[in-house]
Amino acid sequence: MIRLSSIRDAFEGVIPSVIATTDGEGMPNASYLSHVHYIDDQHVALSNQFFSKTSRNVGANGLATVMVVDGHSGLQYILDLVYDHSQTDGEIFERISVHLDVTSSEQGFAGIMKLRAVDIYRVEDCRAVPPAHPLEQLAPAAEDRRDHLELTRRLAERLASQVDTEGLLDTALEGLEALFGYSHSMVLVPDEERMQLSTIASRGYDRFGIGSEVAFGSGIIGMAAATRRAIRISDTRRVRRYVKAIGSASGFGHAEPLPLPALEAPLSQLAMPMVAQDRLAGILFVESEFPFAFRHRDEEALGILAAHLALAMGLNAQERERPEAQPPAPPSPTETTAAAGEPVRLRFYARDGSIFIDKDYLIRGVPGRLLKHFVEGYVCHGRRDFLNREIRRDRSLQLPDFKDNLETRLILLRRRLEEKGGPIRLSRPDRGQVRIEIDGTAELEIVED
Repeated sequence: MIRLSSIRDAFEGVIPSVIATTDGEGMPNASYLSHVHYIDDQHVALSNQFFSKTSRNVGANGLATVMVVDGHSGLQYILDLVYDHSQTDGEIFERISVHLDVTSSEQGFAGIMKLRAVDIYRVEDCRAVPPAHPLEQLAPAAEDRRDHLELTRRLAERLASQVDTEGLLDTALEGLEALFGYSHSMVLVPDEERMQLSTIASRGYDRFGIGSEVAFGSGIIGMAAATRRAIRISDTRRVRRYVKAIGSASGFGHAEPLPLPALEAPLSQLAMPMVAQDRLAGILFVESEFPFAFRHRDEEALGILAAHLALAMGLNAQERERPEAQPPAPPSPTETTAAAGEPVRLRFYARDGSIFIDKDYLIRGVPGRLLKHFVEGYVCHGRRDFLNREIRRDRSLQLPDFKDNLETRLILLRRRLEEKGGPIRLSRPDRGQVRIEIDGTAELEIVED
């Protein structure tokens, strides 16, 4: 019997599987199913989405024969199955349900193909189907023989040397490309207030897409956030290209959502939740134009790195200000006058925290409220420098309880301002300190409703 763990690629569902059953009188019936889910070397799971004839046959004798196909090599395998039990909840059910939800949303049937149950089968035998014509095997040089554990260790060492979240994220994406060959990647951080994810870092795209949003539960990225489960698609050609559902504007200020940076036609995608201490710190996402770009060992490596990132982001966000640090003194009248110039008009909408610069949408939520706070201090009191500590004490900003949320929101805001290339810039002159610079005379309008 072939070990199931040695043919994991045959359980990707890239090529539909075939299930054959017989009724009580021995009449055969065959039908297609999306794919067979690997559990361990002795068990597989099938989603309970069969035609009624298949269900009746399994109920009558508990037997089924399934053919699975390795979408990478084309090799076929026959599994002799014995029905064991059904599940309507638990780890296996949830994992398969998430995959089905993502697949159905990609096909335009979100909310329709809900999983009712999963049937667990014991594998009595697994054997290869002799090919009619021997398949051409990959040359040893063409196979990926990299040691993913060693690559993970090397990147973890690079991450451990970073002392701030911004450097941590950049090093992570650079390392994924240099060591693993993942050319297209991004990190998104959650905003639980609006149940959205915002892009804070990206690599390999024609634009950075800082501030672009995905709703929790939408597409592969949103579903990974909502369920805190890794989701990997080996070949998107079997379904429609996933729906890039982005957070819709509230209507206030007519803010147009920023589109995600994305490949035109991705074939492989992997979304990995970054979770530490039972809290979602973000989503690490990679994609490729090639099928089977991410295998099981890639998923395992990315899972380790995602957990490392989540922990490191929390540690880096701890208070770093010197105990004696005091809010900087306001600038002298001469310094304030030097900033005079063309008017920079900002409009802030209190309803959703969205902010516009000269009629162009910039960002919303916590980053929007932060920018409004800095600009108010600049306009009303001539302040340019602010301390993280005092920002966290300002209840009007509605900051989340976790300290790393402020750090990631400041990075998000600063990078969004840089990407826009406008007249406002944020810098970090010292740890725990933020400085705002405005080329011109700022005018702030606040819209309450």
